[in-house]
Formats: sequence, structure tokens, C-alpha cells
Amino acid sequence: MIPRIHERTHTPHDPLGEALGRPVPFEGGLAEHTVVAYWPGLDSHTLNDEQASWTTAQWAQHLEDPLLEHPFAASPKDDRRAIFHLNVRLHPDDRHLTGAEWAEAAHRLARAAGIEIPGDHNGCHWIAVQGRPGRLDLIANLIRLDGAWQPQPADLTQRISGEARRIEHDLRLTRVRDGSRQPNSARAVPTQAAQSAAILAKLADEGSGPLAAARKLIEHTAHRLDALPGSNGAEAGHHLEWAARRLFALQQDLDRTATALLQPAGRTKTIPFVPSPPPVPGSHRAR
Repeated sequence: MIPRIHERTHTPHDPLGEALGRPVPFEGGLAEHTVVAYWPGLDSHTLNDEQASWTTAQWAQHLEDPLLEHPFAASPKDDRRAIFHLNVRLHPDDRHLTGAEWAEAAHRLARAAGIEIPGDHNGCHWIAVQGRPGRLDLIANLIRLDGAWQPQPADLTQRISGEARRIEHDLRLTRVRDGSRQPNSARAVPTQAAQSAAILAKLADEGSGPLAAARKLIEHTAHRLDALPGSNGAEAGHHLEWAARRLFALQQDLDRTATALLQPAGRTKTIPFVPSPPPVPGSHRAR
């Protein structure tokens, strides 16, 4: 299960379109079970007699409501881009998850991302979309129902990556660093490819890999520099935050390459490298 945090946006329309893999249809409802989880409840929104499910426009409105109700809400760095988007994708050989399993994964990832806090009745609007095979998209508005900006963990990427590993274990999904499951011996991965994949997986390992250890040291140093008085320390801290994000993007790229090497013959695909966006000047590295 490979997670990816996208750059925040002003509206939910582009994230919804990416989650569905096609332009957002504003006419008609979404396919049954496409939205596998959401918060808060929808009791205040009723469907008419001829409407069987919410349209994409209504789900987008659900996510946008806090922006309209609190037009001056912004992050501590005065950033109005409140739409958070996270997606995770499964290994190509993983089994199909049930709706309940996708919903469980969505709630666990939402808690790891700091957008769902048990017992908090003024939290964030969010939905989880299972609109593409083997993929789950979590889209949230970081403006809370009380108008405050929802803070997220400083170690956001580590928390999400760690939770993804635990979900893999609990749902018995493929874990790249443990070797890929083979459906039959005729489709076994060549030894050299498996060895190369194992090396890449160790490098990319979020728990004990050398890149993760280096990134954590850089993030720790950046945090200490941010706390120093004067602009020089803050500027250096921001440069280090950017370096940490590039290291995390490198880890993701190595993880994707390892996954591609472990795909059965005839199913190997080139997985393009999509670098993580640079942080907004003055922003925390968690975003």
C-alpha cells in the first residue's frame, strides 16, 4: 500500500476528478459504494424522491461548505488552500477489498492524518472515494465546523506511512519489503529482479531504511532552526524542509520501482516518478 500526499487546493473539484479518473460529472449520482466513508453524517442533507444517491456536485459542496461558512479561516501561515488530498494504492496482485475493508482503511488513515479525532464533534468534513481499482482517495477540508484550522501532525508523512504498513499487515496485503506473493510458480519473478527489488525496498523502508533515518535527522534539524530567532535560521530551516520532502519523494520512487520489479512477467508497467511538491514558503513540512 503506497500512500501519496498531494499539494493542497482551494476547491475539491480537481481531487475528486483525480479520484474518479475522469472529469467530474456534475449530473447524476456516483456509482454505488464509490464513497466508502465520510464525516460528518448527512442527516441534514436529504435526497428527493427521484434521486437515489448524491451527485458529485453535492459531495463537492459537502467538502466546500466550511469554506463558505467561514470565509476568513486560514492556516497559521495565512494559507487558504484548505482541501487536503491523500491517496493510497494497492499492489497489483492484491485481492479486491470489500467496501467495509476500504471504509476501515479510510477511517484509520483519516485518524493518522489528523483529520478525524474520536469524540471531536466540530472536526473536518471529509470523504473517502474508491473510484479506481486498487486505489482509495481521502479528501478533506481542514477548516473545522467551528471555523478553526485543523492542525495536522508534524510527522504527517511518517504517520501515514506507518499506518499504511499496519493496514497491510491487518488486511493481509502485499508488503514489498517482505517479497511479493506469487500466484503460481510459472509466473515467478526472476531472481535478479527480486534481489534488486529487495535492495530498493530496504533503501525506501520508512521504519529502518537509511533514507528515512537521514530524512528524520534533517527534519529534526529544520525544526530546531525554525525555533531560532532571526530570519537566517528560519530560511535555513525551510531549505532543509524542502530537502526532506525531496528525500521522501525519492523513497516513494524507489518503493514504486521495487513494486514494478516484483510484478509478474507481462504485467510490468513503467511507473512515472511524480515528485512531491515543494513546500509553500513559511509552511510546515507536514503539508
